[in-house]
Amino acid sequence: MIKTVPTKPYTDQKPGTSGLRKKVPVFQQEHYAENFIQSIFDALEGFQGKTLVIGGDGRFYNREVIQTAIAMAAANGFGKVMVGQGGILSTPAASNIIRKYKTFGGIILSASHNPGGPHEDFGIKYNAGNGGPAPEKITDAIFEKTKTISSFKIADIGTVDIDTIGTFKAGGITVEVFDPVKDYAELMESLFDFDAIRANFKYGFRMRFDAMHAVTGPYAKEILERRLGAPNGTCRNFKPLPDFGGHHPDPNLVHAKHLYDEMMGPDAPDFGAASDGDGDRNLIIGKGIFVTPSDSLAMLAANAHLAPGYKEGLKGIARSMPTSGAADRVAEKLGIGIYETPTGWKFFGNLLDAGMATICGEESAGTGSNHVREKDGLWAVLLWLNILAVRGESCKDIVTKHWEAYGRNYYSRHDYEEVETDRANALVDELRAKLGSLPGTSVRGLKIASADDFAYHDPVDGSVSKNQGIRILFEGGSRVVFRLSGTGTSGATLRVYIERFEPDKARHDLDTQQALADLIAAADDIAGIKNHTGRNKPSVIT
Repeated sequence: MIKTVPTKPYTDQKPGTSGLRKKVPVFQQEHYAENFIQSIFDALEGFQGKTLVIGGDGRFYNREVIQTAIAMAAANGFGKVMVGQGGILSTPAASNIIRKYKTFGGIILSASHNPGGPHEDFGIKYNAGNGGPAPEKITDAIFEKTKTISSFKIADIGTVDIDTIGTFKAGGITVEVFDPVKDYAELMESLFDFDAIRANFKYGFRMRFDAMHAVTGPYAKEILERRLGAPNGTCRNFKPLPDFGGHHPDPNLVHAKHLYDEMMGPDAPDFGAASDGDGDRNLIIGKGIFVTPSDSLAMLAANAHLAPGYKEGLKGIARSMPTSGAADRVAEKLGIGIYETPTGWKFFGNLLDAGMATICGEESAGTGSNHVREKDGLWAVLLWLNILAVRGESCKDIVTKHWEAYGRNYYSRHDYEEVETDRANALVDELRAKLGSLPGTSVRGLKIASADDFAYHDPVDGSVSKNQGIRILFEGGSRVVFRLSGTGTSGATLRVYIERFEPDKARHDLDTQQALADLIAAADDIAGIKNHTGRNKPSVIT
């Protein structure tokens, strides 16, 4: 029943920060998905007879590739596959399943926060046995295999029923179709004070959760409305759709502007939140106040002890380099470690596994903890709900009191999307070439203290990751960071991160873009953004 099918390599299958992402028509090319899946298996060892978790965010082409992955897992010697019912499985829930049932690893089908549909984005990534994204040594090995692949193995087992919960045999492999929500909901109940949150809803607390027609809909519906007693209708757009309802499932102020407008309105709920395509990102908005992901990380860390799962305190905090330094001051006050890593959740894995960090976060709306090895959007929302219930204060009060205690980091990210790759690379190359001459010079009245291309020395395994983002640090603590993103599927995305620390509470109510105006102008002067990209303004400002 096993077929060995001849194939030829594709030259564009290098995984990015979260696996391989391309447009659906690219994945629909003959043997394209099969090549990459076979390369994953060829790069791994010791999985004969073991269990593989398979699931995705429900986007277009999800179900077809799940069928392919099951048949190929059977042909390559896995003993069992665990599949989320209907092919649905959020990224953090997949991490939990891998860890809870001690499976060999998992294949997650998602392009995260990118759009879905027949001509939009699709993705495949491999998660290792710790539940986290494959480390670079594995993704590099996968890429090498894609260059030389000449055949793939697939079992002729027909279409597998992934809609009916149960366990059965298919062509010699055991298939277990499971409820994708149950184990995750139980994990959340073990971490948070559901009684306190439930009481808060009972006494009139109002919230709005927008699942953006993405994967967290079933999870939020079960946890928020059924288990915590939030009123019916608290969760909106909770049915996962292959094209996310025609919308972009990225929980930011551009693509979730309707939620922002509601939270700034006269009859706003007490708390608003959203998650993204595969459930690993979050948007937090209180009544009358948006909480930046960088601030959210710091505030969750400062208050985590209020949740049962973190009552013993934190081992440490980790943040990606572009994320603001707000969490650093929390770590300093708590007397715990703070770790600055490259962008990509896989870099947090070693710190979590070694017990050096408990809570991690990225400015790109990803926050999580040692409960899984992925960022977790709904986890962040539930921790906020726990803090709000125990403190009995509004989100806005919690934010402003935090700024008074720690100072405020004005922070913004400017994205220039789908820039011609050659132009984007030229900008970065030119900027790298002049890093040595920038310290000591002034731009727009701002004196540059230092400039470098960030390199990370992993304190656990000693590995070094170079060229992780260009940093321009100014006297007084302000900075600008330039980085090319690996999460898009067309051209290159230039991300520019701008940050200013403001200790004076009398200056904590400024408009963010105005507070950063001189730094924004300085960034263009230093890097020549307009000249290189041909853009007068960013595609997205968050």
